[in-house]
Amino acid sequence: MVDSTQNPPILILHELDQRSRQHAHALPQQIEVKTTRDGIGLRLGEVTLVVPMEQVKEILTSVTVSRIPGAREWVRGVANVRGNLLPILDLNGFIFGETSRITRHSRVLVMQHKGVAAGLMVSEVLGMRHFLEDEFSNDISQMNTTLQPLLNGVFRQSGEAWGVFDIHKLVDLPEFMQVAA
Repeated sequence: MVDSTQNPPILILHELDQRSRQHAHALPQQIEVKTTRDGIGLRLGEVTLVVPMEQVKEILTSVTVSRIPGAREWVRGVANVRGNLLPILDLNGFIFGETSRITRHSRVLVMQHKGVAAGLMVSEVLGMRHFLEDEFSNDISQMNTTLQPLLNGVFRQSGEAWGVFDIHKLVDLPEFMQVAA
């Protein structure tokens, strides 16, 4: 039996509290949560861009394209994608006037906006990219002037500029809808 006169219960509890505090681990500190923006990174020639995720329906690795007589050079043709005819457009050819060379890295971004569905051929898809909000800038003056009307800003990450390419602005261009030569 414990003699409560030598160690009153309050002292025992106080001693237990002291020992618990000495051996306790610190609570995790709240880390600052930063907002990110996600997109699909791509290369168009030597230019790196990012497209908002919601503007791309899917990414195709290879498609068999049938040429369309009388179409502009940047119109690669049409492809049968799961039973649907999809126009395949060379994005580099449309924007810069240089037909892309198809390589094993070439990809087709499938997009749909305002009833227009198309496959946009790009040099390479660089995967999903994550950018912090403070890496974003509206200053696109350093970006290629031909691209500027199609950009919604730029992310600067690790010394590299990623233009935020807006597919909706592309579809809204009247010349994008004029595919006949």
